Amino acid sequence: MMGKKVFIWLAHPRADSLCGAMADAYGRGAEGAGAEIRRINLGEMDFAPAFTGYDDPYAKEQAALEPDLRAWQEAIAWADHVVVVHPYWWGGMPAMAKAVIDRALQPGFGYKYRRRSVMWDKLLTGRTGDVIITSDTPPWLDTLLYRKPGRRVMVNQILGFCGIKVKHALQVGTVKTASERKIAGWIKKAERLGAKAA
Repeated sequence: MMGKKVFIWLAHPRADSLCGAMADAYGRGAEGAGAEIRRINLGEMDFAPAFTGYDDPYAKEQAALEPDLRAWQEAIAWADHVVVVHPYWWGGMPAMAKAVIDRALQPGFGYKYRRRSVMWDKLLTGRTGDVIITSDTPPWLDTLLYRKPGRRVMVNQILGFCGIKVKHALQVGTVKTASERKIAGWIKKAERLGAKAA
């Protein structure tokens, strides 16, 4: 039996980061367990980040996208399982990563509004996902003090809104004080998650 098709999006501007290492490890784990992998690195994407909203969110087609944003859409459409790896900056993902979401997770692709209704259709239903977040804020403090906004938004208001059911939302930290041994443990955990995803 063929393994799952897994799309890994490294939503950190730098591939030589802890997020990059965790994306690498996730990919190793998934590929080693038989998954087929596609990966896109945010830092290699070329697109205009400016977004002013949709003229008509009910339109069948939205504004044309640059090739890298179309490739991002195509990777999600292809995948059985979507993985997002990003750092926790000011309570959420980096601005350039959010710009990809704003521009490419369009009506007609990720979701479709229903006229005269508060309800919507989730167009990416049937896919599962994982989220990996690195942070300097300790995850326990982020949960107790801030109510884990980064995890909640990605799981519920982005992926979940479009029908992608998140299996694991892993936040690791504190990165700035972590020992090499601790970091190695996080990377190993990402590899195990990748193997589970396959």
